[in-house]
Amino acid sequence: MSHHIELPPLPYAQDALAPVISAETLSFHYGKHHKAYVDNVLKLVAGTELAEQPLEAVIKAVVGKPDKVGVFNNAAQVWNHTFFWNSLKPNGGGAPTGPVAKGIDAAFGSYENFKKEFANAAMTQFGSGWAWLVADKGQLKIVKTPNADTPLTTGQAALLTVDVWEHAYYLDYQNRRADFVAAVIDKLLNWDFANANLARAG
Repeated sequence: MSHHIELPPLPYAQDALAPVISAETLSFHYGKHHKAYVDNVLKLVAGTELAEQPLEAVIKAVVGKPDKVGVFNNAAQVWNHTFFWNSLKPNGGGAPTGPVAKGIDAAFGSYENFKKEFANAAMTQFGSGWAWLVADKGQLKIVKTPNADTPLTTGQAALLTVDVWEHAYYLDYQNRRADFVAAVIDKLLNWDFANANLARAG
């Protein structure tokens, strides 16, 4: 994660996640939605004491402040989206490896159980939001957040996320959120990223 508020490059080519996520969806989702959140937050913090702050510091500084809801929503969405792109990789998915695999077995009994619970969290997040695998004091948990909310402000360490805002999947799946979620879990989840985040969480 960069220290300045900017649109970071995608970690892969725009067509690299096809057919699960099409190049067309990525060009809209990354090139329009993610970019708009970056542009908005830069406008909102321009000339304030937050302008020189790194993204994570901005999010933590404004969370829960009614007069800063716009800053929070846009800044948190920049962070969430950057995290989401990194949660995916071409030819990802499948059973986890490394410490995350052990944590999943300990917390959920098996990868199959984890998959069911993670898909269920993504499906039952009403309206827009996110499903997350997090580490909470070393224990792996699945949480969901509405809109722009993010584990960054709850003291939990995010390991992976799936974006279930409609713009994440509508061009490819229309209203079939379940098909999108299943395909992302099976074919795109980036377990290397999850393991790196778990290592950082200590």
